[in-house]
Amino acid sequence: MTDQTAGQILDNLGVNLELDEGDLVSDALVLAKVIRADGEVTLLIVPSESLDWIAMRGMVYAADEILRQSPLEAPDE
Repeated sequence: MTDQTAGQILDNLGVNLELDEGDLVSDALVLAKVIRADGEVTLLIVPSESLDWIAMRGMVYAADEILRQSPLEAPDE
């Protein structure tokens, strides 16, 4: 297995952030569904270098609450 930067992978998946001028992304947490060469499906959870486990848990909890209150809609909806 080799490490790959997430940037190009996320670009190819069409991941975009809606940011205003002056906004600063301070941390990130990437959840990725991966289909291995042998067909096994797994979930990768990769934090940015500066993200500590307490903040990571908080981001996951906040994201869960947001999704429970207002599920994401497909781009065509």
